[in-house]
Amino acid sequence: MLILGGTGEARALAAGLVDAGLDVESSLAGRVSNPAMPLGRVRVGGFGGPHGLAAYLREQGVDVLVDATHPFAATISANAALAAARANVPLLAVRRPGWTAAAGDDWTRVPDVPAAAAAAAASPSGTVLVTTGRRDLAAYAHDAMHEYVVRTVDPPHGPTPPRMTLVLDRGPYTVDGELELMRAHGVRLLVTKDSGGALTEAKLVAARQLGVPVVVVDRPPLPAGVECVDSVGAATAWVLSRAG
Repeated sequence: MLILGGTGEARALAAGLVDAGLDVESSLAGRVSNPAMPLGRVRVGGFGGPHGLAAYLREQGVDVLVDATHPFAATISANAALAAARANVPLLAVRRPGWTAAAGDDWTRVPDVPAAAAAAAASPSGTVLVTTGRRDLAAYAHDAMHEYVVRTVDPPHGPTPPRMTLVLDRGPYTVDGELELMRAHGVRLLVTKDSGGALTEAKLVAARQLGVPVVVVDRPPLPAGVECVDSVGAATAWVLSRAG
């Protein structure tokens, strides 16, 4: 089986299936330096679009394909759906549940990063904490009115906000750490993606405690017809049921 990975769910799924005696290969996009490696065989890099992935599935005799990529990896998910259909390989998507607002939260949901950047630019003066990733910072490059604190795992390339403080860090994060970060920089708005999970949820708790509004970017939809589960346990059962 082939797991399109890079997430904690992908690593947990690979570990369980390797323990069950399956031949598991995980594919990592290679966009993050020093990624955590899953059990089983690992390949790094793209396939050359859906045609290349379909060819790989056929050449390697892959029986099951699991898309356990980040909820915002829309291009990879679209390629997986096309490739699985062309190679006639069963496909399952694994997506952790998204976040939901709790009492005391002040959230504004937007459909994409450009909308989030527009909301940040239109917000009252103050510092904006952006945690939407290094690949989307060009959307904020036109805003010279706000101070931006941008947190990414690796340094960004390309346009960035003119008034930017870059924080290089990798989760998991703690509530105390997020409170310290927001207080130190006087954060007045948080911009984040609805990634879900506990690894980066602390920033939402900190924003709630400080009364900081949050702009939440909604997830892109999965390709039509793709079966999806929201837990590693369900994904494991799905795979094992097809492994005989």
